[in-house]
Amino acid sequence: MRKYDILIIGAGSIGLPAAYYFAGKGVSVAVIEKEASVGRGQNKAAIGGIRATHSDPAKIAICQESIRQVSTMENNHGFDVNWKQGGYLYPVYLEKDKKSLKSLLEIQKQFKLNIDWLSPAEISVLVSGINMQDLCGGTFSPEDGSASPLLLADAYYQLAKKAGAQFYFNEEVTSIKTENKRITEIQTSTESYSAGLVINCAGAYGRDIALLTGQDFPVYPDSHEAGITQPVKHLFDPMIVDIRPADTSKNYYFYQNSEGQVVFCITPEPAKVGLDCDNTSEFLPQIVKRMIDIYPRLRNLHVRRTWRGLYPMTPDGFPIIGINRDIENNLLAIGMCGQGFMLGPGLGKILAETFVDGNSEHDFIYKQLSPYRSFDAEEMLK
Repeated sequence: MRKYDILIIGAGSIGLPAAYYFAGKGVSVAVIEKEASVGRGQNKAAIGGIRATHSDPAKIAICQESIRQVSTMENNHGFDVNWKQGGYLYPVYLEKDKKSLKSLLEIQKQFKLNIDWLSPAEISVLVSGINMQDLCGGTFSPEDGSASPLLLADAYYQLAKKAGAQFYFNEEVTSIKTENKRITEIQTSTESYSAGLVINCAGAYGRDIALLTGQDFPVYPDSHEAGITQPVKHLFDPMIVDIRPADTSKNYYFYQNSEGQVVFCITPEPAKVGLDCDNTSEFLPQIVKRMIDIYPRLRNLHVRRTWRGLYPMTPDGFPIIGINRDIENNLLAIGMCGQGFMLGPGLGKILAETFVDGNSEHDFIYKQLSPYRSFDAEEMLK
């Protein structure tokens, strides 16, 4: 049996940063991954946005740390991850949305977010060519940005290995044995392991891993489609998020990355629950119509490819982070609701500081995102 201080299940958006930050503190770390290499789950399907613009203190704090880590990755570690600090813009065309976002703005400022309300004229300067008809203004958070999910995954993989973390690929967890409220053995398709702390970072399969311990946590994946265009000259900087609902979609969002490509995604309505990641014929006509309506300059861009990934959703739209109260050496970091890429770097660092250093600074995060909360609330900016 291979023995470690920390065993992480899943080498994706959460597991990779966690492996680096834990290993960097001198503890022995193993990462088990059922795929052949890192980031082969939902990390490769992320579109790259990283925002601290949320509606609650826990996710704001985690993503502020993520931005600090990702924005300094090249300077501190020598890895260019295509970081672009273009900000997030929420343009508003409906009075009810204006009221909601202005009300939320007051809360966000209390949580020390750098965010302000812009007038239509200010938005037209920020995104020249945006549709001005009925534009009421919008919120803009300049410190948010984007990075390459593939480059960031590789950066954390290389950093984690250098720090001493060991990775085991093509190993699927098949059983988890417990005794006296502790995990005593993790059996994979080829090996067995034990660890002082077992962290479930299994993404869309987080519930399945938890079920192996006899515990059931409400994580139910649904699928979202995304796409990317050919690179073109610079058009605009921020991620543009249109929260207006339409037939078969709740909202959509797009940005131009550091290489000039426009990356876009849509939130379907109703949700497409399940594990299906096949592309659909309805996605492009649906989102292109909406994007061109708000930003006509995109009209002649060529789409290079589309894809579909999974959002491991919880009933309230918030992640599940905390110790399994029935298994004291089992830490849950699941149900990221499609935001694992933006939460991962900050969360990995915070988890290591909590469970190695004993830092209690972020206890409010574990309280808010507890596996045993009521799940009655709802994240306003899912």
